[in-house]
Amino acid sequence: MTRAVVFAYHDVGVRCLGALLEAGVEVPLVISHRDDPGETIFFGSVAKLAAARGIECICPDDPNTPAEIARVCGLKADFLFSFYYRRMLRPELLACAARGAFNMHGSLLPKYRGRAPVNWAVLHGERETGATLHEMVAKPDAGRIVDQEAVAIGPEDTAAQVFIRVTAAAEVVLRRALPGLIDGSAVLRAQNLAQGSYFGGRKPEDGRIDWHMSAQAVHNLVRAVAPPYPGAFTTLRGMELKILKTSLIQGKIFPAAPPAMFVAPGATHVIAVCADSSALAVTAMELEGKPFTT
Repeated sequence: MTRAVVFAYHDVGVRCLGALLEAGVEVPLVISHRDDPGETIFFGSVAKLAAARGIECICPDDPNTPAEIARVCGLKADFLFSFYYRRMLRPELLACAARGAFNMHGSLLPKYRGRAPVNWAVLHGERETGATLHEMVAKPDAGRIVDQEAVAIGPEDTAAQVFIRVTAAAEVVLRRALPGLIDGSAVLRAQNLAQGSYFGGRKPEDGRIDWHMSAQAVHNLVRAVAPPYPGAFTTLRGMELKILKTSLIQGKIFPAAPPAMFVAPGATHVIAVCADSSALAVTAMELEGKPFTT
């Protein structure tokens, strides 16, 4: 029987761990994270799935200590899988797997290597992203690709909506790739990192709106960080105003206006004019954490 140690978190972790078990892969140990009380937990629990299936699950602060490496190596696994686990795994840990270590990444590698790939893709106005299963090496998200699946990004889609599609794509990729990995017939292809990009993690402060950007860029930011993520925000009379939903107003209809927000006569929403005179309809807001309407 094929044996794998699994590092996993989030919905991708739940779906992919489930796919491994349904394929008959023996999983003697799952390594996950403790939920952060300061984070909005809107996703499934890998730890609960492991418990329901009678699998030992641990949440070490650092999986790369000598003790944890020895624990994993002692299980003599064929494979090591990482499904949205949030820590880098050292080469000594990756080497514990006799037949390779593989990670599921939420983009079409080599694009959007690094952290928060779905959010970055939406922020940059991409029309597609996806999920990629790749070999883990010392450099993040740089190993050979096993398989990948694309998903569409619509012009109004939020990162959360796109992430649902990416999660489904991740399961598709894993189910499709597993037979080849197990029987040794999988053909891996090297990435050309020069054709891709690397991005770091995002902080709540990164959601601050710069009204000197174009309306399209502001719209993309709003979509990229909309709830359950921390949200895009600006300041109104010294208070934090979160901009939760916007839509583009076609045409530069306010050519003389500076960057500003106002309510036009008869409008049911706030109009935000950006520096290039392009404009947005702001249709959902919160002021100091409470719904705000005009």
